[in-house]
Amino acid sequence: MELAFVNLLAVALIAFTAPLVLGLAPALRLPAVVLELVAGIAVGPSGLGWVEVDGPVEVLALLGLALLLFLAGLEVEFARLRGRLLRLALASFAASFALGIAVGYGLQAGGLVRSPVFVAVVLAATSLGVIIPVLKDAGLTSSPFGRLVIAAASIADVATILLLSLLFSERSASAASTAILLGGLALLGAAVAASFALAKRSMRLGETLLRLQDTTAQIRVRGAFLLLVAFVAVAQRLGLEVILGAFVAGALLSVLDPDREMTHPRFRAKLEAAGFGIFIPVFFVASGLRFDLDALTASASTLARVPVFLLALLVVRALPALLYRAYLVDDRLTVVAGLLQATSLPFIVASTQIGL
Repeated sequence: MELAFVNLLAVALIAFTAPLVLGLAPALRLPAVVLELVAGIAVGPSGLGWVEVDGPVEVLALLGLALLLFLAGLEVEFARLRGRLLRLALASFAASFALGIAVGYGLQAGGLVRSPVFVAVVLAATSLGVIIPVLKDAGLTSSPFGRLVIAAASIADVATILLLSLLFSERSASAASTAILLGGLALLGAAVAASFALAKRSMRLGETLLRLQDTTAQIRVRGAFLLLVAFVAVAQRLGLEVILGAFVAGALLSVLDPDREMTHPRFRAKLEAAGFGIFIPVFFVASGLRFDLDALTASASTLARVPVFLLALLVVRALPALLYRAYLVDDRLTVVAGLLQATSLPFIVASTQIGL
């Protein structure tokens, strides 16, 4: 069967135009992700009907989702998750999840949702991949404020992805199956870690990696892609969600690659270029193409749920930032930390597909 690339061309055009428009109009303080989603809705079946999700768009969008979670896992700095910082991050997430459960059941009682636990997991999330660039641009990643926000986002990222995969995957119906799922990924992670430890002892292999990393071989990038696909394939085989395998692959690489600044400082920049430059925008535009605008605007009561869920998100994720007041001292920073914690658009988009 011959594949057509007309729809992919339209998606690529939107992916290129969205950040360019925002760059030319700095007064529009919007993330490119938002414009990509809106543009996808506008030209998709719910809008003008010009573009649809076909085979090529579907494959690239799935790779974009996997790379998005892989890069989010890569941003987790486990070495910083310790002491008071770790306690505050854990307490904040525990408070968020408790509030999420309460809000979820409240929304169910009001006839607004069907699965309160699923809603609680989604509301308790934070998208680390969105927060990191904001903090980097502001020069705050190494400040006490930045370290706390990153720690809290890391905990929320890890916990919600695990909960989403374990509670809402096709084979997670029993405790035994849950143990098998976790055990399978743990064994794969242990095998990769052991292989990596053995490989690091070989000076010849290390010299070869250094020689090939910036040539057309791009050996480290290929190795990272191999790691990503391996964990995604195993997670899918075990009945887990793709996002868990992708996130675990990124987090594992973050742990196993501590000397990147010394030997390969451009490695992560290359991964981000491939992800955010090619595949991830396709995922967001495709999410817009799939969006059912008619379902949202069919009735006033449905449309009225938008501010309800926005309020729920702020209550569940921003309110627990009050626990940071003693650590941050400045109340304004506490408010900013709460708003950053409530930044979870990529996770919401990804988890919504699972929920459907």
